[in-house]
Amino acid sequence: MDTGATTSTTTTADHLAGIAERGYTVIRGVLTAGEADAYADDLARLEAELATVPATNEFEGTRTLRVYNLLRHGEMWQRVPVHPRVLPVVEGVLDAGCLISSLSSIRIMAGETPQPIHSDDQVIPVLLPDPPVVCNTMWALTDFTEANGATRLVPGSHSGDKPHFGKHYDSVAAEMAKGDVLVWHGRLWHGGGANTTDADRIGIAMNYCAGWVRQQENQQLGLSPELVATFEPRLQELVGYGTYMGLIGHIEKQSPSALLPGDGDKASARMLWDLA
Repeated sequence: MDTGATTSTTTTADHLAGIAERGYTVIRGVLTAGEADAYADDLARLEAELATVPATNEFEGTRTLRVYNLLRHGEMWQRVPVHPRVLPVVEGVLDAGCLISSLSSIRIMAGETPQPIHSDDQVIPVLLPDPPVVCNTMWALTDFTEANGATRLVPGSHSGDKPHFGKHYDSVAAEMAKGDVLVWHGRLWHGGGANTTDADRIGIAMNYCAGWVRQQENQQLGLSPELVATFEPRLQELVGYGTYMGLIGHIEKQSPSALLPGDGDKASARMLWDLA
């Protein structure tokens, strides 16, 4: 796959140029091998504790394990959405008002078939051309190869219409080393690959949306206020405890963060109409 020869020193601007041109980029070496293994080990623990089983549909996969709402499962997961090498790229595609749409894991096991090609904004009723509404990332906790189910991409498809679900499209494999992160425009056509090996392909799906779009996972009900109160301020904003453009999401002219337990900043949010 042509990723534009990205390296560990490729700049945020370079990654954004790659996304604008191809619809995706790869950020190399975001996690060390040890960090990737630690996340994979914790996922194995969660899968066992939650008695996780595959779905019965071809989209989620009948040989794929998924754990959702990972932010509620420990401090280590709170570091993923705010990673300083990844979040600036996402903010460059969307803007600094973006939100966490979902944080989940995807373990593609031996014998899994290809996921149907789709775009991640496919169910959002916007007219083309439109500004980006989704920007998603896949964190490789194992090596991603064409044989073990690396994400399939249709380069340049983010500049066109949405794909027909279930139709075959020629695609390329986003092969990555353990610790790399794939970032793509939400309109890019893609899908999980088939795993023809005897080893699992494990990744973290860290997904974001524009601040004015409803999140895929309901962060405000899925995470207790007591837990969110322990998050760093930027992560609180990313799960929805803030306002977008000084307007969307306020509670009686207050940022939702003012209602969290504890001794946080209780000042009223500076609203859009105050800036007029």
